[in-house]
Amino acid sequence: MSGDLPLNINIKEPRWDQSTFVGRANHFFTVTDPRNILLTNEQLENARKIVHDYRHGVIPPGLTENELWKAKYIYDSAFHPDTGEKMILIGRMSAQVPMNMTITGCMMTFYRTTPAVVFWQWINQSFNAVVNYTNRSGDAPLTVKELGTAYVSATTGAVATALGLNALTKHVSPLIGRFVPFAAVAAANCINIPLMRQRELKVGIPVTDENGVRLGDSTNAAKQAITQVVISRILMAAPGMAIPPFIMNTLEKKAFLKRFPWMSAPIQVTLVGFCLVFATPLCCALFPQKSSMSVSSLEAELQASIQENHPELRRVYFNKGL
Repeated sequence: MSGDLPLNINIKEPRWDQSTFVGRANHFFTVTDPRNILLTNEQLENARKIVHDYRHGVIPPGLTENELWKAKYIYDSAFHPDTGEKMILIGRMSAQVPMNMTITGCMMTFYRTTPAVVFWQWINQSFNAVVNYTNRSGDAPLTVKELGTAYVSATTGAVATALGLNALTKHVSPLIGRFVPFAAVAAANCINIPLMRQRELKVGIPVTDENGVRLGDSTNAAKQAITQVVISRILMAAPGMAIPPFIMNTLEKKAFLKRFPWMSAPIQVTLVGFCLVFATPLCCALFPQKSSMSVSSLEAELQASIQENHPELRRVYFNKGL
């Protein structure tokens, strides 16, 4: 049964033009909307039904285009794109802001003692492991060994960086010491993401033409994709870990925090959260999800294959990941 809504709306792709930064930003503001984690199972299942029915040509009477897109983004926020399974709650993109603001705020509040550094860096990397596992590729799932290696390596790297820098900053301005957690997070991202995606670096990721026709697998494309994701993740953390230290350094000299020192953590978490609400979607939007590269930048063997079968092709496309 069909309503007035046409059946040719492409809900496999984002609603906004992904060739522009503004279009990508609109898409990721919707994807990372924290309100989606408050949705009930009934609402999630209803969104899944609307999306599945529409894909099979069934449209509920009175369904509008805006309601269809809302259902599509609710569905995408909770169900894995490859397997269709409901994702772990804290691993969903909609949980990024509330989870990261809490963990980052605490990392930046409790950074002075070794036990606190170890604990919060461990919590942060445990959360990252859950996110990476939840958003794994359905075509090439992470093995337990790969997940464990990335988790241990990233946690060790983050803790070592934080403790090493803490030792170096004991005799400098307290303000400089507040930036130690950011350095640790940046170092962990440089370790964690390549390790989590090590299989892609070994065997490559699928590259296609602009119509989605698969042309082969490329490790060079994987390197570009992972580099872009590392840059996005570090810049995503930067505002929330670079702006609050200046504010907190000033506030802690005021009478209010001297009288109520326990308010330091809630204030810091709130400041970080405000930054992340904007930084998360905007940094996700820095590079197109469907990234591209010149055929001449591919491996020689793949170049030869493409030039033989598609001599007119100049660029290939691939999913960079998040």
